[in-house]
Amino acid sequence: MSDVTVPVFPESVSDGTLVAWRRHAGEAVARGEILADIETDKVVFEVPAPADGTLTEIVVPAGSTVLSGQLIAKLGAAPAREKQSPSRVAVGATAPVAPAPSTAKPELPAAIMPAAEKLMRERGLGLADVTGSGKDGRVLKEDVLRVLAGRETAAARPKPAAPPPVASPPAPATKAPAREEGGEERPERRVAMSRLRARIAERLVEAQHTAAILTTFNEVNMQPVMALRKRYQERFEQEHGVRLGFMSFFVKASIEALRRFPEVNASIDGSDVIYHGFFDIGIAVSSPRGLVVPILRDADQLSMAQIEAQIKDFGQKAQEGKLAIEDITGGTFSISNGGVFGSLMSTPILNPPQSAILGMHKIQERPIAESGEVVIRPMMYLALSYDHRLVDGREAVQFLVAIKELLEDPAGMLLEM
Repeated sequence: MSDVTVPVFPESVSDGTLVAWRRHAGEAVARGEILADIETDKVVFEVPAPADGTLTEIVVPAGSTVLSGQLIAKLGAAPAREKQSPSRVAVGATAPVAPAPSTAKPELPAAIMPAAEKLMRERGLGLADVTGSGKDGRVLKEDVLRVLAGRETAAARPKPAAPPPVASPPAPATKAPAREEGGEERPERRVAMSRLRARIAERLVEAQHTAAILTTFNEVNMQPVMALRKRYQERFEQEHGVRLGFMSFFVKASIEALRRFPEVNASIDGSDVIYHGFFDIGIAVSSPRGLVVPILRDADQLSMAQIEAQIKDFGQKAQEGKLAIEDITGGTFSISNGGVFGSLMSTPILNPPQSAILGMHKIQERPIAESGEVVIRPMMYLALSYDHRLVDGREAVQFLVAIKELLEDPAGMLLEM
């Protein structure tokens, strides 16, 4: 008999929610096979089988709160296979084939994100209804939402009217039946808030209550960056195996601006100010569970290719729920790109205890005055939200101007001139 226990949580994680069991009691499992998913306010932990055997008992049901190291299930010995005695088999005869062990699996597969699995069970969807778009066909929450949206659209589409009956007398007027409260025309669905969403809400409210948040804006002409990117895109991808995006330019510009204005890279701890001598840049990434901010450690020591490769890796991990605690802990400054969703302007909120966050937005062609003439340029609004307790308005404005100037002369920035 073996015990299945909750993985040991880091010190920053107090407990978690057992969101789903991937195997049922009575099923045979192999060592290392994922049995359950435990969601914390930071990441999802997968619980592997400690040995080959049979899942004899599930001690803690899905939806329960669990602690580090807690017993959640028990494994028994693996079922023994019946052996055929050679003396029982006649010469020249075919030995009877032993029945294969049961390969029955739960309704939902292992290659499915916990949030997607929960939503599928709630809405009564099966595997045949959803096509996974994640890595190796993994089913994401977006895949489930896409199916549900398609069904709602189909249900709302008006049906073709039937031809009127020929020579039919008019039917007497009848009073339309009253719509029942909570009927199909006014659906509601109540679900528990995920641990990550609850933690995001808690941190955002904390930031609003504890920091003096102010936002300053500017705009940048993206034509120089776009021209440089277009010129070297193909060669860059062939050389490094990763596409040259805009984010690496913004990371490099932010690092140089942080060097000039160290208070933007600092944080408040009680009555002390901590000035960080390193640059750990958080990059906001969307995931099926919500917004996460993985960290580029020592970003000043990374090349453009290394920055792009790490950001790509973070994006894939976020979609698959594979980000580790170490990936999203810490950070001295953050960058959020709402432009990928079409945002033209926004006021990003701080990620405590950081003192500032840079908001990127949609690139849009606009008329601007240049050398006394009106020209069309690809422009982007920039927003810097900062903690006014630590960063004064003058430094915040100059910091954003520095980023603007660095991006409008990317060759000089990359040559450190």
